[in-house]
Amino acid sequence: MDLGLRGRKALVTGGTKGIGQAIARTLAAEGADVAICARDAGEVAAEVQALAALGVRATGRALDVADGPALAAWVQAVADEFGGLDTVVANVSALAIGQDEAAWQRGFAVDLMGTVRLVDAALPHLKASGAGAIVTIASVSGREIDFAAGPYGAFKAALVHYTQGLAFQLAGQGVRANTVSPGNTYFAGGVWAQIERDNPAFFQQALALNPTGRMGTPQEMANAAVFLASPAASFITGTNLVVDGALTRGVQL
Repeated sequence: MDLGLRGRKALVTGGTKGIGQAIARTLAAEGADVAICARDAGEVAAEVQALAALGVRATGRALDVADGPALAAWVQAVADEFGGLDTVVANVSALAIGQDEAAWQRGFAVDLMGTVRLVDAALPHLKASGAGAIVTIASVSGREIDFAAGPYGAFKAALVHYTQGLAFQLAGQGVRANTVSPGNTYFAGGVWAQIERDNPAFFQQALALNPTGRMGTPQEMANAAVFLASPAASFITGTNLVVDGALTRGVQL
């Protein structure tokens, strides 16, 4: 399916591994120019090369999204290089599972304020686009109380509220805003692969919760995010799309 993304200009935070990498590569496969960031400069450079091999313009920078000025400067640099921005995907998470104050501070700085600052920096360009799209990556942990209750779940829930507020505020200005809430997502080097290695009993317990008998893949999450970012979803805004294989039982009203 052609999602109508060819020639669009997209920016993805945390684009070198897992869900963020899959989103960036899927956008590029659909013909969008893609900019990514992550903290490891070598990984960013390698991924930019992989994206460019798909036949689109690709660029990237090593940065921590908790650094507000650096994040804003990068967004402006991408807009200058690409000649504007049509899509931003806020994907980075601190994965703050602990209950100590440092975990709360890191989750706030990365998950929540990293998203807010990204949107603030990109918004003039998204409005100028005429078809701007914001996609935030939350989690089912923001919808239900699970093992990630605490900073991770709380800030993911806040992201859903924030994004739906954006959708209402920007609906008349040509900018859409939606959230994807992934369920447990397995990939090499990811948190669930680490848990499988270090705590196999807990991994099996988590796996058993999903009636599909498996965890999701980054590509399955990326498919949802890229659809919401695309013109194919032109009348969808303010949605929290749960992609979890029926892991959660709650009804969204």
